[in-house]
Amino acid sequence: MAAGSTKTSWIREVQRIARAMSDLQFAAPVTHVYNPLEYAWKSHRAYLERFGAGPKEVVFLGMNPGPFGMAQTGVPFGAVAMVRDWMKIEEPVGRPANENPNRPVLGYATEREEVSGARLWGFARDRFGDAPAFFSRFFVANYCPLCFLEEGGRNRTPDKLPAAERDALYELCDRSLRIVIDALEPSWIIGVGAFAEARARATLGDDFDGRIGRVLHPSPASPLANRGWAEQAERQLVELGILEA
Repeated sequence: MAAGSTKTSWIREVQRIARAMSDLQFAAPVTHVYNPLEYAWKSHRAYLERFGAGPKEVVFLGMNPGPFGMAQTGVPFGAVAMVRDWMKIEEPVGRPANENPNRPVLGYATEREEVSGARLWGFARDRFGDAPAFFSRFFVANYCPLCFLEEGGRNRTPDKLPAAERDALYELCDRSLRIVIDALEPSWIIGVGAFAEARARATLGDDFDGRIGRVLHPSPASPLANRGWAEQAERQLVELGILEA
């Protein structure tokens, strides 16, 4: 981390870049773009301030928010029950300016479960116990903070955007990722899925002194992840030498 930097300063810089992302333009089939680092900033800030004190051994890197996770709570992979009951975070959440009626933002009142988040944070809870024990070694971030929705409410991932839109977005996401990694100084970056691993390698390249790896993404859209994701992720982390068998 650069001399004179503080936790507060890097958090503010992440927020500044996230706000700049709201000025980006996206065409159909994307009709709604949610930026939880604006309307759910209080919750995200609480997550960063409570658990983002570096250095960390490992940063897990996800792709972008799901409509029932971070889009609701402001926390990466933020299944409501895990954020509220395990992390003990429950801050007021506003509403996006242009809200898709098929994907309303209800904050911590959301009843739909973010399956990927329930799996990832459930693994952390079951393996490490309380949240401080997990976060003493690990941190979880998303490469992109924006949630992209089509008119009917379907989630559209950043890699499916047109090249010009994607390039403008990635430029800002790369800058934000560098700030997070500089602040947390991890020995490992673990992509949660192939996309996140690829973006970490493309963004940091030879500038990163640590190692970059990957675990299976916990999405229910993955047949493999539906066959015991936690056991598979633990096995992968053991093989990398991050966890003990």
